[in-house]
Amino acid sequence: MQSGSFLDRVKIYLTAGKGGDGCLSFRREKFIEFGGPNGGCGGKGGDIILQADPNLTTLLELAYNPHIEAQNGEKGGTYNKTGRAGEDKIVRVPCGTIVKKDGQVLVDLTEAGQQFTVAKGGMGGRGNQSFKTRNNTAPHIAENGQPGEEVTLFLELKVLADLGLVGFPNAGKSTFLSRISAARPRIADYPFTTLNPNLGITLHKGLSFATADIPGIIEGASEGKGLGTQFLKHIERTRVLLHLVDPTGFNGMNAEKSVKVIENELKTFDKNLFSKPRIIVVNKMDLPEAQKAYETIKKKFKKHKVMLMSAATGEGVNKVLDEVVKILAATPVEAPVEVKKAAATHRVEPIFSISRDEEDVIHITGKKVEEFIAMTNFNQPEAIARLRGIFKKIGLEKALLKYGVQDGDSLVVGGREFEWNGDFDNEAPTTPEHVGYKRRTTKQERLDKRNARRKAKREAKNN
Repeated sequence: MQSGSFLDRVKIYLTAGKGGDGCLSFRREKFIEFGGPNGGCGGKGGDIILQADPNLTTLLELAYNPHIEAQNGEKGGTYNKTGRAGEDKIVRVPCGTIVKKDGQVLVDLTEAGQQFTVAKGGMGGRGNQSFKTRNNTAPHIAENGQPGEEVTLFLELKVLADLGLVGFPNAGKSTFLSRISAARPRIADYPFTTLNPNLGITLHKGLSFATADIPGIIEGASEGKGLGTQFLKHIERTRVLLHLVDPTGFNGMNAEKSVKVIENELKTFDKNLFSKPRIIVVNKMDLPEAQKAYETIKKKFKKHKVMLMSAATGEGVNKVLDEVVKILAATPVEAPVEVKKAAATHRVEPIFSISRDEEDVIHITGKKVEEFIAMTNFNQPEAIARLRGIFKKIGLEKALLKYGVQDGDSLVVGGREFEWNGDFDNEAPTTPEHVGYKRRTTKQERLDKRNARRKAKREAKNN
């Protein structure tokens, strides 16, 4: 529902921060011939966090700015310096916001300051220091940062209040709200003056409570007529309902009939809403029809407290508030929407899947495979060799051969296009083509060389 500056439903698109790239560097100091790698890791990307803010009452700002991004992590530095982590993005939403993803409720933000992480930032890429091994003491490889999560969410706002005002249009709900609080809703002598929910804080005899005034509902509201379902949802969380009745009736029906219609709409929409404590108040007691309507309704609806007042003049308002305070004190606060946790099912998704399009191009998809591509720096020969090794270990090569791949076929994975040349080579080059590269010999190689020299000397003596 959108009207003026009020909005209670919005769709947002979130992108968490990307992790910083790892650094490829070596220690270069005087008199240190083999300084070794000292490239640091990249910083973590920022998360996106939703936070309930009691000072907000609408989702309008998010409707104007639905695309939200968190800060990326910074690149790692030399001397094993880790990059700075990206700053988390905190998105403030009104209390009472329900967060949904793919139709499932993730969280119900009801308490002020309550936070929930909806998109996690990517991890920082590893620098070449992390790839140092006994067999490869000078790795020329560093990872790119991991991409942040991309999430699409639906936010739905349900107003949080203690007292909910219901009734037909022009029953005096907005007048009553302005009488008992500092709220100033639009008031006029015609139906449907109120087009969006209004909230007011009332202080009576030391007790403070929130009152929600929703637009007037009509017959058929529970089925969506007159946007009824969108209005009624805003009183689902109220603890007590105050049903205001116009003694002159509405749209050709008398006051008694109007009470029955509203009760039926509440029951049809939600049985829990119908079962809430309810006070029936005949408003406009200064009209001649008010006393008769009050007596008739009091006889017919003995299960509920029936009262008489005039919101315009203030007569009888304090008695109504006394009854409201009394019922609120005996009515517990309703628990927030409970997120239904399904049975623990561990679904194992395939690492990759292979398909061929109309242009005979082979597409390889899969979250993990695409992550490998995103974190590989294709300007580094060792990184490419490592990626080939990973693809071979996860069985991608065998799967492609079984699928019928031929030499020269185009492969698309993670937004990059490759050409199949027969196999994936998982052996890293022993002599990388880097200017000034000098591989340090192993202990076994030095022993073999020493033994070979000694053997050559012995053979020379014997001859």
